[in-house]
Amino acid sequence: MTKDLNKISIIIPVLNEAENIGRLLRYLTENSSSKNVSEIIVVDGESTDRTAEIVKNFSLTDVKLISSKKGRAKQMNAGAKASTGNILYFLHADTFPPKDFDQFILDKVQKGHEAGCFRMQFNSKHWWLNLTGWLTKFNLKVCRGGDQSLFITKTLFNTIGGYNENYIIYEDNILINELYKRNKFTVINQKITTSARLYKKVGVWKLQYYYLIIYLKKWFGASASELHNYYKKRIG
Repeated sequence: MTKDLNKISIIIPVLNEAENIGRLLRYLTENSSSKNVSEIIVVDGESTDRTAEIVKNFSLTDVKLISSKKGRAKQMNAGAKASTGNILYFLHADTFPPKDFDQFILDKVQKGHEAGCFRMQFNSKHWWLNLTGWLTKFNLKVCRGGDQSLFITKTLFNTIGGYNENYIIYEDNILINELYKRNKFTVINQKITTSARLYKKVGVWKLQYYYLIIYLKKWFGASASELHNYYKKRIG
């Protein structure tokens, strides 16, 4: 791909994110270039708060709101289908990429890297969360997760078949596993900042334990529904 052809579609799945989405949209437009970003697609999964209203009222025309059935995999696939850019950038609503993130992504794609993520840090000073953030600099599958965001060429995304919609949780890891199988993953040495709100709600050690059990359950062959049922029971 040549530089002139590369355009990024940012895809943000949301569910009741009125508290965060406006601030994120402003941040993205202020810290990227319109020459690199084709559009920002917010995919609403049946929010019951003011999320959709806030997005609709956002002044910039390159921000689009579409609706989807609830479930991040379904929402992100819907966003990819509606996108016009040839590079997809999936981002959670409580996660803020570094300034000029669009150029960092394009630089990687132009060097032949078809998929990857940023390093991550939490907006928390807890030593364990600082450690887990530090570990994301290593290009190892065990260090990956959806909060680090994901860029992927649309061609590769379609080749894999997108996100597996059977998974209500763990959908990011399923796709990332496919990328590692193909040796198609890189880590950008810039930090993305994500919210520690779920850790604060559940408790750092409890949530980390639950995540470990989910990882092990998947390792030993648990189904998508089994993982979701455990998540609902333990985390909510």
